[in-house]
Amino acid sequence: MLMHTRRIRRDPLAFLTVMKDQYGDVMQFPIPRPPTYFVSSAAGAQRLLVGNASNYGKDTIQYRSLSLVTGLGLLAADDSDWRTQRPLVQPAFHHSALAGLTDVVVEEAGLITDTWRSQETGSMIDVEVAMMDIALRVVGRALFGDDLRGRSAELAQATLAALEVVIQRSRVPISIPRLIPTPANRKLDRSMARLDQAVGELVRQRRVESSSSAGLSGTPLLLDLLLAADLSAAQVRDQVVTFLVAGHETAASGLTWALWLLAAEPRWQDRLADSAELADVFPVVDEALRLYPPAWVITRHSRNQDQIEGREIPAGALLITSPFVIQRDERYWEHPQRFDPSRFEGVKPQRVAAYFPFGAGMRLCIGRDFARWEMAVVLRELCQVFRLQRAGTSSPRPLTEVTLRPGDGMPLRVWRR
Repeated sequence: MLMHTRRIRRDPLAFLTVMKDQYGDVMQFPIPRPPTYFVSSAAGAQRLLVGNASNYGKDTIQYRSLSLVTGLGLLAADDSDWRTQRPLVQPAFHHSALAGLTDVVVEEAGLITDTWRSQETGSMIDVEVAMMDIALRVVGRALFGDDLRGRSAELAQATLAALEVVIQRSRVPISIPRLIPTPANRKLDRSMARLDQAVGELVRQRRVESSSSAGLSGTPLLLDLLLAADLSAAQVRDQVVTFLVAGHETAASGLTWALWLLAAEPRWQDRLADSAELADVFPVVDEALRLYPPAWVITRHSRNQDQIEGREIPAGALLITSPFVIQRDERYWEHPQRFDPSRFEGVKPQRVAAYFPFGAGMRLCIGRDFARWEMAVVLRELCQVFRLQRAGTSSPRPLTEVTLRPGDGMPLRVWRR
């Protein structure tokens, strides 16, 4: 492991892929504590996340590090806390809200198209910045009743800065305590102060407004559900930050990579531009999420002894699986490196065992349908107005942070139709 340290830090996606090819479906890393396993088969991932999910919790260094930002909100909460929290927030994600989500996303996408129209056609635009902005505003309006206009860019930067520190902490076995004012800790403190300020403003504004106003298509706003529940101020804060961070990071990452993939496929851009139904766009969304799943790695902690793919897993082990690796495995996908949305036409992706960009089982991401719907609307709206073109032939280097992001932004040439 010491020999591979630089390789792991430089390109963990390639490292995990090589480990899968060399050592098979379940391999143990030579780490003394805790016993650490990489599960790289679809069946193994299903055992971990679905078949025996109750045996595998989120008490891992990755989620403990993430909780520095999100607290014990829905994303980082272990099973007992999660079971209490999930029913509380579920009504805000009812399927009836998706129809109303369309109107919100169309309006926000319109602001992006107006900005891009004002620039010379064929200009180079960093679409990652634009997707971060639109995703944050959509989350703000749909879940908290505030479009965050004028604050979205600052909040996005605060989020990314905080998560960068989280990733650094999760990659080392021993972290410097938060009380010691290292550069990383000061950076985290500044970012958290900005996020906490934003949460305070959202809560204060919502308490002043009429709480009787509903969310999308009559569903309750997430913030109203939290304020009506018997929660402490800290618990409300943790849930709001969780959905601010996770709600926009996932969609923004998925949209950014989808636009890059489409930029090399004029035929698929035209199909999206001519789409009368969102159902025609979902295969593009699902294929983009197959190649570039925002949650590129998932970790779990074993509570009791188990067996995965014939290998004995002891209690107290750290289990790692990767949607990125499994969703590009030629055992499950024909021409797995190729962008081919037609593979999802007429297919329900949630029924494909080797496809789990939002996780699987009881801990499936609550915002899955929200994110897919948002991505589909944005892609259709943009392709109806613009043509996209890559600036060069090289592929962007993925940054393996909390979500999968391009290393140097995502500059694309944007042409008006």
